[in-house]
Amino acid sequence: MASSSAIGKLSREEFRRQKDLDAARKAGTAPAALDEEGRPINPHIPQYISQAPWYLDTGAPSLQHQLSNKLDNWYDRGAKAGPAAKKYRKGACENCGALTHKKQDCLERPRKKGAKYTNKDIQADDVIQDVAAGYDAKRDRWNGYDAAEHKRVYEEYAALEAARQKLREEEIDNQTTTDLAAVRKVAKAGKSDTKTDADFGSSEDEDADEDKYADAADAVGQKMDTKTRITVRNLRIREDTAKYLINLDPESAYYDPKTRSMRDAPVKNVPPEDAKFAGDNFLRYSGEAPEVSDLQLFAWQAAARGNDVHLNANPTQGELLHYEFKQKKEQLKDTTKSSILAKYGGAEYLDSAPRELRQGQTENYVEYSRSGQVIKGREKAKAKSKYPEDVYINNHTAVWGSWYDTSTGTWGYACCHSTVHLSYCAGLAGIEATTASSAQALLASSTSVPVEKADNTKEEPRPGKVEQNYSKKRIGEGDIQLDQERLAQAVLEEKKRKARSAYTEDDRSSKKLKSSLESSSHEVTEEELEAYRMSRRMTEDPMANYIDNDV
Repeated sequence: MASSSAIGKLSREEFRRQKDLDAARKAGTAPAALDEEGRPINPHIPQYISQAPWYLDTGAPSLQHQLSNKLDNWYDRGAKAGPAAKKYRKGACENCGALTHKKQDCLERPRKKGAKYTNKDIQADDVIQDVAAGYDAKRDRWNGYDAAEHKRVYEEYAALEAARQKLREEEIDNQTTTDLAAVRKVAKAGKSDTKTDADFGSSEDEDADEDKYADAADAVGQKMDTKTRITVRNLRIREDTAKYLINLDPESAYYDPKTRSMRDAPVKNVPPEDAKFAGDNFLRYSGEAPEVSDLQLFAWQAAARGNDVHLNANPTQGELLHYEFKQKKEQLKDTTKSSILAKYGGAEYLDSAPRELRQGQTENYVEYSRSGQVIKGREKAKAKSKYPEDVYINNHTAVWGSWYDTSTGTWGYACCHSTVHLSYCAGLAGIEATTASSAQALLASSTSVPVEKADNTKEEPRPGKVEQNYSKKRIGEGDIQLDQERLAQAVLEEKKRKARSAYTEDDRSSKKLKSSLESSSHEVTEEELEAYRMSRRMTEDPMANYIDNDV
């Protein structure tokens, strides 16, 4: 009611009078209410239309709130402002050259070189509109929707449905009427529509209902194909032993309960030929199963394209058609190859060279997985680690650890014999320098150094430092031959060293006594090691402090 918008909370008497006035206006006995412009308001307009909401209420009867927000006021999509510029303008989009947006907001295809650098194909500026949408317009989900868009979608689906109907009619005309529904239609073609068929006892309406329900049939344990009218039961025979009961070990082959499949063999130590069940993969890829799978796939694809091919109904026809298809495919492949060679040439490159000239290389197709395993082919995949391999840095031609120096017991590069990691390769010059230094060190190690004794006599030369430090034989191991004179001298020196160790730090620094063992350049001999063992105190020996009081 138009006048109800200007009335707030009414008393019972005022509400009764307002209802009587509205009834009189609808009956025509009272004049209609007038809006702000003096035009009458139809009293039959529903209250939810005539009553203005609180945010648009003017306090007087009016329908202006219905016209205040135009819902069809929206942006003009794709509108361009005049012709495009001839040259790139500063601040424009670097991709298309339009001045109304930046590169990150550009909807054009990203160019290899933008309009900023080429000055070509500069797009016109977009039309910038300021649409003042009201409360309802901002919340209307259909605001700005183009009704012609729905018309195009409807026409597209109608065209697809017409094409499907035409394809169904062609398939019915081409295929043999072997199914029950087609036989019924042929039998009833010569009879009246009102007469009931005596053989089948059904009408056209019943056939239509049957087809309707058959299309939606999805019974438990069945798979209905509406095109071929074949029902496939996927339930196993109740007398057969379930696959998961063959081996109850939880670590055995995985069983998929949804598809009732077990791809691997449940019992590993039994040959597949002797096993009761060797896995679905063994049955799937053994014997002539791959050929039957290819034939079945060909029959499905041919039937989907409208050909009358069915592997179970007419296996001979399917086999002949598959054989003819393979021959035509090979002929087409040869024809395509010949035409390409005749047009572009290069037949001389297809001749296979002798194996000794190819250095054992072949052109056999091998397909690998992401982990490096062979998926298709005969070549065995090489095992690779997760670390980068065959990466050469600093001009090296070999990796670190490809060469071992037996004289020093260190690893290095085989290309330059450098034992410093991440060093720059010196090539043959580095190898010559390393060889010269090794020869010099070996010569120094073989040179004997005489040592003067306390009685001014020359001591026998001792082995070099390099041989002692890097020899595979360690001191104190194996057969040891000790010199008694040197051993006595070493025992005496060991006693002096232990006596000096009892002094304080100040006494030692004042006397500046340093034995040969305390020097960093001293080399321990077999006699000194034996003297240390003889004079050391065996604290870990439980019988070291034992005293027999009974004697």
